[in-house]
Order: sequence, then structure tokens, then C-alpha cells
Amino acid sequence: MKVRLAANIQPDSIVDGEGIRTVIWFQGCLHHCTGCHNPETWNLNGGIEVDLDTLKNELSQLKYQNGITLSGGDPFYQPLAALEIAKYAHSLGLNVWCYTGYTFEEILNEDENKLELLKNIDVLIDGRFEIEKKSLACKFRGSTNQRIIDVTKSLTNNEVILYYDD
Repeated sequence: MKVRLAANIQPDSIVDGEGIRTVIWFQGCLHHCTGCHNPETWNLNGGIEVDLDTLKNELSQLKYQNGITLSGGDPFYQPLAALEIAKYAHSLGLNVWCYTGYTFEEILNEDENKLELLKNIDVLIDGRFEIEKKSLACKFRGSTNQRIIDVTKSLTNNEVILYYDD
């Protein structure tokens, strides 16, 4: 299986979730948020195509990482590839954070592939970036409408449970 990435993976990030993380930048997003900091990732056919086994091998070589972050673009536009990456990261003992323009509620009403991906994410930063709600005071997110969600607790309780409530 292949995945379309916007760029090579980025290890050692401290701004894309808790701890030291490796960010996987997915290509493709149709949300087209005004003020998006990665508009070059919007084209569904752009970026570079990478074999998932090659990507998994790169992840297995990481040292001193707390987890991975799926970002983009929007990983939910490639749910099967993102799911395989998330499951593999968990098998390595890494936690999985994910950024998406979809809301948690929208994903619950999407297709089974997106729902299965959601079930394999630990923390979800949801919602479209809204430039009029942009705030540099937001932890791990760009605008105040976006939420940092504890996915496991939210799915168990059938309601959104925030990971951070700042």
C-alpha cells in the first residue's frame, strides 16, 4: 500500500503534541481553511508517494520519541493508510495524535474507514482552522474553535471529553 505525503517525516517535533514526536505530513485536504499554514498540502495528487513498508521502517528506527502526529493536509482523506500507520505506531509503544479539519461528530457520521481510524487515535485536534478565531495562546492548535480530544474516553462515554481544557 502507498501513502501520499506532503514531505518526508519530521522527527523531534515539540509543537505538534505532547513530548517529542514524529510528524507525518499527509497530502490532500479539501477543507481549504482561510489562513491555513500548509495550503501546499491541499492538492490530493500532490506531494510524494511513499510505500507504507518504507515508512514503517523509518518509524521503527526512531529513538526517544513519545509518539507520532498525523497532520497535513488531512489524514482523514487517506484513512486506510493513516490507520495502518497508527496501528503500527501503537505496536511500537508510541501514542498517536491527529490533526483534522473534520469535527469529532462529523467523523462519527462518516464512513467506516474514517471511524476505524478515529478508534486508533489517542488524541484528536478537530475542527477547521478559523482565522477570525486564531490565537497564539492556544496550546497545540491554531484557533479557539479547535478542540484537543481524548478519543478513547470520548468513544467510551459517547460524548466529547477534552484532553486539555485551557
